Amino acid sequence: MNINLTLIGQAIAFAIFVWFCVKYVWPPITEAMAARQKKIADGLSAADRASLDLELAQEKAAQEMRAAKEQAAALIEQANKRANQIVEDSKGEARQEGQKLIDQAHAEIEQERVKARDALRAEVAALAVAGAEKILEKSVDANAHSEMLEKLAAEL
Repeated sequence: MNINLTLIGQAIAFAIFVWFCVKYVWPPITEAMAARQKKIADGLSAADRASLDLELAQEKAAQEMRAAKEQAAALIEQANKRANQIVEDSKGEARQEGQKLIDQAHAEIEQERVKARDALRAEVAALAVAGAEKILEKSVDANAHSEMLEKLAAEL
C-alpha cells in the first residue's frame, strides 16, 4: 500500500471534520444529553417524592378514617346510652303514673266503701227502728230518738 497524496488529503479532511465536530457539534449534543439526563433525574426524583407524598396521604387518610370511625362509634355509643336513659326515664314515669292511678283507684274505692257503709248504716237504722216498732208494738219516733239511733248506727 502506497501512501499517496489522496490518503493524506483524506486524513487532513478527516482531522478537520473531527475538529469541527468536537468544536461545534459535540458540545450541543453533550449539553442536550446532560439536559435530558437532568430532566430524567428530576422526573425520577419527582416520582419518588410523589410516591412518598402518596404514601403519606394514604397514611393520613387511614388515620382520618380511623378517627372518623372512632368518633362515629363514640356518637353511636352516646346515642345508645341516651336512648337507654330515655327508655329508663319513660319506664320510671310510667311506674309513677301507674302508682298514681292505683292510689287514685284506692281513694275512690275507699270513698265508695265509706258511702256504702253510710248507706248501709242508714238502712240498718231504718230496719232497726222498724224492728223495734214491731217488737214494742208501738211507734218509735225517729226524731225523738235520733241521738240513740245515731249511736246505734255508729256502732254498726
